[in-house]
Amino acid sequence: MNGFFRTFLESFTPLRFRDFRIYLGGQAVSLIGTWLQVTAQAWLVWTITGSEAASGTVAMLSALPILLFGPWAGVWAERLDRRKLLIGTQVGAMLLAFILAFLVQTQTVQIWHVYILTFLLGVMTTLDLPAQQTFLGDLSGISEVRKAVNLNAMILQVSRMIGPALAGLVVARLGVGPAFWLNGISFLAVILSLVVLRSHQVRKEMGEAKPLQEIREAVRFLRTQPRMQDLFIFTTMVVLLVLSIILSMLPAVADKLLGGDAETLGALQAASGAGALVAVLFIIPLIQSFRRSGVAIAIMAIWMGVWFIVFALARTLPLSALALFMGSMGAPSVIATSLGMIQTMSPADMRARIISLFTMITFGLQTFAVLIVGYVAETLGVATAIEINAVLLIAGAALMLIFRTELRRWVFVPPQHSAAPVTELAGD
Repeated sequence: MNGFFRTFLESFTPLRFRDFRIYLGGQAVSLIGTWLQVTAQAWLVWTITGSEAASGTVAMLSALPILLFGPWAGVWAERLDRRKLLIGTQVGAMLLAFILAFLVQTQTVQIWHVYILTFLLGVMTTLDLPAQQTFLGDLSGISEVRKAVNLNAMILQVSRMIGPALAGLVVARLGVGPAFWLNGISFLAVILSLVVLRSHQVRKEMGEAKPLQEIREAVRFLRTQPRMQDLFIFTTMVVLLVLSIILSMLPAVADKLLGGDAETLGALQAASGAGALVAVLFIIPLIQSFRRSGVAIAIMAIWMGVWFIVFALARTLPLSALALFMGSMGAPSVIATSLGMIQTMSPADMRARIISLFTMITFGLQTFAVLIVGYVAETLGVATAIEINAVLLIAGAALMLIFRTELRRWVFVPPQHSAAPVTELAGD
């Protein structure tokens, strides 16, 4: 038991760095606004169209820029000042939120407006992802980056609890428009944090190589790393088969399976966020202390599949929320653990490119997954679509354990160097 508490407390050590604390505080406020908008937008699309396919289209357009531009975003994140790049993406996302708020408030919003704004926000996200993830390492140091990624994931999951619950209340009592205004305002917190902090990054000089050559270099490195490939595969399965449900099907579950409204949707989103938060606080530290990292990740994937079968069969909000809570423990356990390992396994001057490939392959393929699950839901029913995904996830994880024999024996050894970021060693 003492070993567990020691592991738990050690997961917070990146907070000793001042600039990391400042950034995480700004992220906390902004992410609550982001999940407020995600929930409100999902309900807006559902009320406009009443279509699972339309919900899937919105999720697809959100992920499509990652598939199209993801590798180049990694190159830019290594060549440009990541702090300034993040300021630019946050300002862009803020303006898009205000535009959607205006359209809703003036009652002129149409579904094609949502499609265009979602795609543009996806472009901002594509630019943001590799820069933001490697920026965590800039602030914390590479030996602390796995813990920094976990703390960032913890803030994300807290926001997934607060944001959707708040969205349910705001939408039910004030309407959809105020949710988008509040999200736009929330971006000011993270923009301000980025303005006042300092960071250190290993930055490539402009003109050293052409962007396409740098992408090929990262691909060649990835081809020599079979365990990194395993992490890509597990994360891809989770994104395709689990996040496609959470991001596009919950409005249909709330309405068709549970007979609820926006508050029901908010409760489901909050249950999912609560489960993910428990995972970040307790399960991920245990996985990272577990010697057989690949086995632990596979077990979490199977765990998710079992609980999503229960979720598909549930017809009451308490049971649905419980199943979603338990199942959602697995997604951050797989994604955040894999992302932290990949960062530590990558060369310092290649981290952003590897992460951009990671997001393109895993989250970019979500482009097709949400369309497929939306079509299956409209054709065979929402519950059947969820059941199919859950069974595929269980089968995929089991096959990985059976056929990837080295994965079962793999023991991940994190690096012991670069205990602190340069900016902190130099003093405030």
